[in-house]
Amino acid sequence: MPSTPGEPITDKRQLVEYLEAGSKPPSAWRIGTEHEKFVFRRSDLRRVPYEGPDGIAALLQGMLRFGWKPVVENGNTVALTNDAQCSITLEPGGQFELSGAPLETLHQTCDEVHEHLRQVREVCDELGLGMLGLGFDPKWRREDISWMPKARYRIMREYMPKKGRLGLDMMLRTCTVQTNLDYQSEADMIKKFRVSLALQPLAVALFANSPFVEGRPAGYLSARSRVWTDTDPDRCGTLPFVFEPGFGFERYVDYMLDVPMYFVYRDGRYIDASGLSFRDFLAGRLAVLPGELPRLGDWTDHLTTAFPEVRLKTFLEMRGADGGPWRRLCALPALWVGILYDATALDAAWELVADWTKAEREGMRRDVPRLALATPLRTRTLRDVALEVLEIAREGLHRRARRSTFGEDETYFLDPLFAIAGSGRAPAEELLDDFRTRWRGQIDPVFTDYAY
Repeated sequence: MPSTPGEPITDKRQLVEYLEAGSKPPSAWRIGTEHEKFVFRRSDLRRVPYEGPDGIAALLQGMLRFGWKPVVENGNTVALTNDAQCSITLEPGGQFELSGAPLETLHQTCDEVHEHLRQVREVCDELGLGMLGLGFDPKWRREDISWMPKARYRIMREYMPKKGRLGLDMMLRTCTVQTNLDYQSEADMIKKFRVSLALQPLAVALFANSPFVEGRPAGYLSARSRVWTDTDPDRCGTLPFVFEPGFGFERYVDYMLDVPMYFVYRDGRYIDASGLSFRDFLAGRLAVLPGELPRLGDWTDHLTTAFPEVRLKTFLEMRGADGGPWRRLCALPALWVGILYDATALDAAWELVADWTKAEREGMRRDVPRLALATPLRTRTLRDVALEVLEIAREGLHRRARRSTFGEDETYFLDPLFAIAGSGRAPAEELLDDFRTRWRGQIDPVFTDYAY
């Protein structure tokens, strides 16, 4: 959804101040969780187009009974919002995303996830639809998938193939779960950014859940993570400059000023600015809007068009994990809250990753889509690192001591990840076992066994 334009920006300092304004005291830190699902017809397992009696538009319409309000673009409902600061949005291929409210505890996050599940199940049952939590579409080709009627996606669709081979796959055939967390100050942001960026391969490994492409094993445990390595080098990757001396809000602004633009939103329409420079926009020299200066809304929109493994807005987004089954959706925020929202845990995590080299970080990013927890790091594997990091996260959650109405703290949300790390097998390896044994080499059973 486009941002409100706001006042003109006349100086780069305003862009830095926007990020600085995200700083919050720990008492105001919140947890935001986003998760995407593939929507399919139960009758033929096909992905669902926007139109039709059982299409995405009908699904959105059915959700209005729960108090959601439509967001309309060119006469089409393309998103929903509610009074709890949640939104439901559509990815380009109709992937159905809940962007959760900023919440204080993981218990509240899990309640939100389960209420969303209840709502979508009710509407999907009426329409004969199902939802699937995997990182990559296990069966359908690009040409089998309908595009959603959002103008920004038309611009991206035309631009993506100019920069990488797999950008359209990213748009149409991937799903993720991500967590958005706060920072207290620039120094706190820097430390959290470095720790979370270094550990993103670990999240990829623990949540690797996309071994199939077009009905067959793809040779990757996270085909989704593989896609991001060949989408657009201008706006993806591990951001080595984050680990360099002098990194801070201004350095990230400089990075974003050099990320090519996609669009500008004006008067209810998207103007194609693909490949143009925000620096030129800041100087009033944007070719598609000559003489016009950007507004703050243009900057906040532009921040959403970079796709690194961790993304900075007025909070930090953890972006490494594949979409997965409902029981693991609360595990991702548990991992990152345990590490980043407790000072002792953050110190311990930083001590673990501080001497990792750029080459080692890049090597993990290269190997983890294929090897997951077996990815080597010095004399160890990511499984060994995972067990250590999960202990750090568990102690961090224990010290947070945020208890449910039943008196439990938040540590039990990590149980699925301890089981994965303990076994040394990513979720994708269980899927591959099912494919070879119970499913007898057929992909269709995944739509039953792994549906929500």
